[in-house]
This record gives sequence, C-alpha cells and structure tokens, in this order.
Amino acid sequence: MPPPAVTTAGGGRGLALPGACLAVLAIGDNSTAIMAALPALARALGLASWALEWAVNAYLLASASCIVLGGLLADRFGPRASSAAGCALFGLASVIIALAPDAALLLAGRALQGLGAALAVAGTLAVAGATTAAARPAAIGAWTGFLMLGFSLGPLIGGFLTHTLGWEANFWLNLPLMLAAAGLLLAAGVTDAAAADHQRIDWPGLVLIAGFMTALIVGLQALPKATASPVAAVLPLLVAAVALAALVAVEARTARPLVELGFFARRGFSFAAAVLFFSMLNIMTLLLYYNLYAQGPRGLGDSPVGAGLSLLPLSVALFGFARAAPWLAARVGLRLTMSAGGLLTVLGLFLVQRGVGGGGPVLAGIGLFVTGAGIALPYASAPRVGLATLDQAQSGQGSGMLNSCSFLGGTVGVTAGGIAYGLAGFTGALAVVAAAALAIAALSALYSVGTT
Repeated sequence: MPPPAVTTAGGGRGLALPGACLAVLAIGDNSTAIMAALPALARALGLASWALEWAVNAYLLASASCIVLGGLLADRFGPRASSAAGCALFGLASVIIALAPDAALLLAGRALQGLGAALAVAGTLAVAGATTAAARPAAIGAWTGFLMLGFSLGPLIGGFLTHTLGWEANFWLNLPLMLAAAGLLLAAGVTDAAAADHQRIDWPGLVLIAGFMTALIVGLQALPKATASPVAAVLPLLVAAVALAALVAVEARTARPLVELGFFARRGFSFAAAVLFFSMLNIMTLLLYYNLYAQGPRGLGDSPVGAGLSLLPLSVALFGFARAAPWLAARVGLRLTMSAGGLLTVLGLFLVQRGVGGGGPVLAGIGLFVTGAGIALPYASAPRVGLATLDQAQSGQGSGMLNSCSFLGGTVGVTAGGIAYGLAGFTGALAVVAAAALAIAALSALYSVGTT
C-alpha cells in the first residue's frame, strides 16, 4: 500500500495542523465537559444512574472500538479527508444530543459522537505526523497539547455553559468548532495521495474488537456486585476473553487485518500503546472523580464553575508540558523524560490529597500543576515513539491502534475509578491514578530508546 503522501502547495500546509489542533481541542473538551453537565442533564431527561455512566462510556467505547477503522480510512482516503468527515459526523451527533428528548437518543448520539471522534482523532494524528522528521516532534507535541488542553478545560467550560445557558449549550458549541476545523483541513494547500490499494474493510475484526471492549467494561462495572450476582460479572468477562482470543485468531489469518498484530511485535509500538493506555486512564479518572468530589456535598462543595476553576493549574501544566516534551526529550533523553513524568504524577497526587484533605487550595493547586506536568510528558512523547516504528504507509492505521489503546484506557479508568471511588472515596480514585503512573514510570525506565 503506498503511503498517504502529503504534498505542499505553497505555504498552505500551515492550515492543516491548526485544523487538526482545533478538532482535537473540541474533542478533548467534549470528553470532559459532559462531566460537569451530567447532573443537569440527568434532571432534564430523567436519567437513571446506569444511563449516566453510559453517557460517558458509550462515547469512549465507540471511539476505542472504531478508531482503528479511522486510521485505516486515513491510510485509504488520506488523513485530511477522513479527519474532515469525522469532524462533520461529530458535529451532527452533537446536534442530535442537544435535541435529545430521552436517554435512548442521548446514548445513540453519544455513540455516534464516538464514531466521529474515532475518524477525527486518528486522521488528525496522521496529519500532525505527516511532516519532516525534524518537525514531527513539535507537530505531535502541538496535537497532544491541544487535546490535553481540551480535556482539562472541559469541566470549566462545561460548568459555565451549563450554569448560564443550559446543558445543551455544551453540544451546540461543538458544531461551529467542528465545521471550522473541517474547513481548515480541507482548505489547506496540501494534497493527500490516497492509497491505491482499496482493500475491503475487515468487518469481523471490527465486530470482535467492539465486542471485546464492551464485554470487558460491562464485566468490570459488575465486579462490585459480584458476591451478590457472580454471573453478571463473570459472564461478560468470559465473553471478553473469548472475543479477544477470536480477534487474535481471525486477524492472524486475515490478509489485510483491521488490527495489525505485527505492530505489537515491535517493542517501541507496544511500549507506546501501553503508555497511552495508562496516560488516558490517568486523565479521565482524575478529571471525572475530582469533579464529583469537588461538587459533592461530602467533598469540597464547589459549584461546577468553581470546580472547573480549581482545575486551571492542571490545564496550564497539561498544555505547557505537552508542548515542552520534545524540547525536554532532546536535552535529557526520551526515557528519562517519560519515567520522570510518571514519578511527578505520583508526587502531584500526594500533594492533591494533602491539599483537599485539609492542606488548603494552594497546596491542592500546586499538586494539580505537578500532576498535569507528569501526565503530559509521557502522553506527548509516546505517539512519537510508536509512529517512529512504522512506515509512512502505516501511519494512519498505526495512529488508530495507538489511540484505540488510549481510549480503552480512559474507559477502564472511568470504570475502575468508579469501583475505587465507591470503596474509598476520592482517595481510592487517586490510588488508581497513582498505580497507573507508577506503571508508566517503570515501563519508561525499562524501555531502551532506539529499540524496535
């Protein structure tokens, strides 16, 4: 398969990266803004507790399941075209959600949003990586920085819009942002050379990966009630195991698999996938359960806007250190940068716990800043490591697989964090994040840069 080459026409290439960054900024914001809007949304639509959890997980699961497909389409039709299509689909789904009268249409819209995000995220990462080797670290750093900025600003924007205009405003906002991003991507003076070999889509692989992820999350959600209803927890986990085994068997025999298992045989790719899994787990778990604790009557008792404002130190650090990660890696080494990030996250979480436990908002703010720096460094560096192991022709599919691992980590984090939060409150959720951060530090310390 020939690469989805990108040729420059004048200086127009400069529009593609801003379009990609605007798209992931909106996607990141949407992923976490809903957390601030959930209480108002639940009251307006009369949502049960299970529907609230699936309002988050339907989006994450659809993204994780389909993002590899998004990468494949980026290789086939070119990353700008597939990204623009994803942006348009995301905007349409946002309108459906804003107009939803009940839980059924809300969850359908969230799943459709996840599909749009899958196309846009995989394609925009390929857009960021489709540059010279010298410029690629900065481009991927910008892409990651804007995604993380969206994640961290989401609760503040969501709280403000929900308080002033209603929960629907969070989704109406997506429409102009996504139309602008699609316009920039399509107006860029570059030409995507789509792959000439239009292979058939691996539908069995897509069904199996979606089945595996969904069954895994359903089983994890049922674990707290396993003693009372063991079948409800064990059966979905068995289905997940069977689906995973079938996925491995089917993809190994497929000429053009959706999930290229050979990528994971490359040490750099599998390392990057693991780091992205744990990094997104950290982001989603921390943001969701911090917001619940900050706004809860047994927590800090903040308003949605107040909780979002208290996260600004995290926002600044996520964006700033994602942009600084390539510079730091060039000076102290990639492995040290990423392992230090994991350790900084643990230190920051300790300070956050001390701050909310009586040390005061200043200490908590310092802890959130340190935590943001620690999360950003490995998350911004990992895509560079993973994509460096692949040919340009594989960049779309590779970015899709990396992001699939990332979104799956976010879904697992939301679920595992919920179990820990129910057992030990906010401290339990922080412990989940700390364990994942230590895993990143250990993996980074053991990884030897330059190996495949």
